[in-house]
Amino acid sequence: MNSRFEECISECLRCALACEGCATACLQEQDVKMMADCIKLDRDCADMCKLAATLMARESMLARELCALCAKICRACGEECGQHKADHCQHCAQACMACAESCEAMAA
Repeated sequence: MNSRFEECISECLRCALACEGCATACLQEQDVKMMADCIKLDRDCADMCKLAATLMARESMLARELCALCAKICRACGEECGQHKADHCQHCAQACMACAESCEAMAA
């Protein structure tokens, strides 16, 4: 695997796991309806991060384009999660923003 992808793949996988954990924790919150947007973005972000990591591992010619989209979704998810005080949301927001930066660098 190309070493220039390794850091971004790692950030994508870390973000995907944070998003999956956040979505699961959000489903157990008192007011699940209030967490609906967070859950939706968590799921989209997790799927996108996993796909971006897979395409980078394959050294796909579409990896850069997908990383640009992944960064956009990570930023949206990070902003949504950042609005909630729950620890899982704050942890997810940090992982999303770190992944967005890594994907933006990869897409550049």
